[in-house]
Amino acid sequence: MSTAREPSADESVEPVPEQSAAAAADAALDLASPVESTSVDPTRIAAFFDVDNTIIRGASAFHLAIGLYRRDFFKIRDLVFAALQQWRFIALGESKEQISSVRDRALGIMKGHTVAEVTAIGEEVWDQVLSLRIFPGTRKILDAHLAAGHQVWLITATPIEIGELIARHLGATGALATIAEHKDGVYTGRLVGEMMHGESKEAGARELADRLGLDLAHCYAYGDSANDIPILSSVGHPCAINPEPRLRRHAKDVGWPVREFRGKRRLAKRGVKTASAAGLVWFLTQVARSVRRSIAKR
Repeated sequence: MSTAREPSADESVEPVPEQSAAAAADAALDLASPVESTSVDPTRIAAFFDVDNTIIRGASAFHLAIGLYRRDFFKIRDLVFAALQQWRFIALGESKEQISSVRDRALGIMKGHTVAEVTAIGEEVWDQVLSLRIFPGTRKILDAHLAAGHQVWLITATPIEIGELIARHLGATGALATIAEHKDGVYTGRLVGEMMHGESKEAGARELADRLGLDLAHCYAYGDSANDIPILSSVGHPCAINPEPRLRRHAKDVGWPVREFRGKRRLAKRGVKTASAAGLVWFLTQVARSVRRSIAKR
């Protein structure tokens, strides 16, 4: 019979007086491990994790863009575009149009640069930013799968170089991600196949399952966006983490579990505004510094 780990003593939930019983139950659920015991060979079980807003707060590609900008990969107008997309992603969630727009702009920026450059910058971005933005709750779930002997795959629209970097630092098995074509170590400005997004995530997971002999009926998937519904629907244990409104509604309709690691939901709206404002202030500061440096060089 399937069982879920109960919260340990140091994880016990003590609701404040005004907290409802339902809220306390939700908090306890968020702390409990979703990994169930089973007689199935654990090597045939995989957990697929989306990255942005599931493992890492915000869009990882935005923070990579900041690192690339500091290395003079592109101009201020490109950074403005990236900042606006980050704000839209945090405040409104992602859309196919937004993803396509970011893809086309990113490919143009990367053209002519080397894989080695991007990988080195990615390592810096991990150390300075991304490692500090991991949701502890998601990390606990990921570690629980590893402890159970499951394979853990990140599945993300993020460039494969960054997806594999994050997977390596988290101890995951690997990453399925967007592949930018390169020849002799230099990006061509074209994609290999489709972006790892929406239905492409499901296709990628099924292809991996066929290749490695995974049993999708016993696999797990975690995501935050309605665009993750195809891959969530393809496994036996789907779970919405920090879901945007469309996925939250869908999860409720079909009975999927929901984990919320962004803090109390009643503070979510205020948190989005605060995070967006703080990000905007930080971004404007970076632009102002860049302008001053440009003027000083004249």
